[in-house]
Amino acid sequence: MTDEKNIFSRAEEFMQLFKKGADFTQELLKENERLRFKVVQLEEERRLLSSGGGSDKAVAELNKKLQNLEQEMQKLLERYKAVEAENKDFANRYLEIEHENNNLANLYVASYQLHSTLDFKEVLQIIQEIIINLIGAEMFGILLLDEKTNELIAVATEGVDKEEIPLIKIGIGTIGSVAKSGENYFIQEIKPFTRFDPVAPIVCIPLKIKEHVIGVIAIYKLLQQKPKFSELDYELFTLLAGHAATAIFSSKLYSESERKLTTIQGFINLLTK
Repeated sequence: MTDEKNIFSRAEEFMQLFKKGADFTQELLKENERLRFKVVQLEEERRLLSSGGGSDKAVAELNKKLQNLEQEMQKLLERYKAVEAENKDFANRYLEIEHENNNLANLYVASYQLHSTLDFKEVLQIIQEIIINLIGAEMFGILLLDEKTNELIAVATEGVDKEEIPLIKIGIGTIGSVAKSGENYFIQEIKPFTRFDPVAPIVCIPLKIKEHVIGVIAIYKLLQQKPKFSELDYELFTLLAGHAATAIFSSKLYSESERKLTTIQGFINLLTK
């Protein structure tokens, strides 16, 4: 919850800075207009002095005043350009965060849907839709840990067959290391996709219940090429993994309890007969 609050507050902070910059720009424009009006007045005064036979000293003083005003206007113009560039930067950064805020809002909506079912297959389907629509992944796999064999098994995939992702031992390779450490993995530089390598994802996020890893999400290719991930991308991946892990864990527990109840009911039916 803290991560979501941080992102929303950051957007608000950028908006406040942008407003302050816009107000300052307006003040600079007003000051520029005042100076321009003063220049016009002085130029008219100089014209009258020159045509009316004013002294050279008076004309020289007037010229000096005009020169100082023009220098002041030039400095003001430079400040205006700097503030305008800063405003554009704030606006662009605000739009980026606003885009991420929209993604977070969509994630909230999707998470409600995710936690509204205890059907394991349905949960996996919803997670896949979230990864495609919000993360923009084209090729990925959801792998769950088999605690009996200590191996990660692909239970759902997109853009690749489940059989193409081998069983992965805990601690082995990128995916196995993420499952062992519980730490997110992101490739430093996203290069153009050339071929599918099942053990070399560009993103690998552990699915954790507290500190216990129950699986990973491994992403191999994005729909839209980008040079690197942003801080907000990292936060979005982490939030998604938290919701996904809880939903998967709950649905698995429910499925197992349903199977046990069905088995017990079967024994009861046999005994009563």
